[in-house]
Amino acid sequence: MVQVSNGTPASALRGAVWRKSRFSNPNGNCVEVAVLPGGVVAVRDSRHPCGAALIYTAAEMTAFVRGVKDGHFDCLARLSGASGNNRACWAIAAGR
Repeated sequence: MVQVSNGTPASALRGAVWRKSRFSNPNGNCVEVAVLPGGVVAVRDSRHPCGAALIYTAAEMTAFVRGVKDGHFDCLARLSGASGNNRACWAIAAGR
């Protein structure tokens, strides 16, 4: 098995099956994920499919998804074109 770490080119993750949300931007500006051997999860930018992938453990992804479902990151969905205090939103999302 090839050792993967953050920054591994997504193109080097042979056999990865990339998925994205059905809510993704129709212009292709979205995030894609792939479950790799050993249960780690790779994340890449769909606009740069051969670019660097971020690698997360199953526990890290579980914590993130739970946070999303609990609404901890709802303000991030409003950052694009939203009025208001985006700096405060990032601080809340970061737990500060």
